[in-house]
Amino acid sequence: MERKAEITRETKETQIQIKLNLDGNGTSNINTGVGFLDHMLDLFTRHGFFDLDVEAKGDLHIDAHHTTEDVGICLGQAFQEAVGDKAGMRRFGSFDVPMYESLAEVNLDICGRPFLHYNTPLEFGKVGEFDIELTEEFFHGFVNHSGTTLHINVPYGTNQHHIIEAIFKAVAKALDVATQIDSRISGVLSTKGSL
Repeated sequence: MERKAEITRETKETQIQIKLNLDGNGTSNINTGVGFLDHMLDLFTRHGFFDLDVEAKGDLHIDAHHTTEDVGICLGQAFQEAVGDKAGMRRFGSFDVPMYESLAEVNLDICGRPFLHYNTPLEFGKVGEFDIELTEEFFHGFVNHSGTTLHINVPYGTNQHHIIEAIFKAVAKALDVATQIDSRISGVLSTKGSL
């Protein structure tokens, strides 16, 4: 069973194409026009062992908000499509990632109930040209369109780049755990028999 997805989204603000292979080896081809987002998606792909192609064009003459949020939306749609009926999938994933002085703790459930808990020391400012509050917008778009319950906690950290990088790596690792097929699971991992 191939767990792949191709998503196309076109609005007046963005045009995005995404190809995702859940069972890849960490190969990426990322071009969003937002350098820091490209960097985060590249490391997300490598650490999650997904194959990911992203081609995005957006209204960057305004700012990176629409592009970042819409890429999150499309990535969420791709995950939702690629996991299919979730049969045999572990469903839950947790991972902690240190990045020098920062620590990101991520817990998630691919259950069809979108929810984001986002507890970090990040407020406002920039990493290069990237507005750091867009990190939260990206993950809102992702959870709302993947049907994932996602808890992101950063108990400490001071360098904004390190904090965001730790978050993306931890989410990737937790998704890798959650999307693994386990031969012990018959159907979906739920007492209800559906997700």
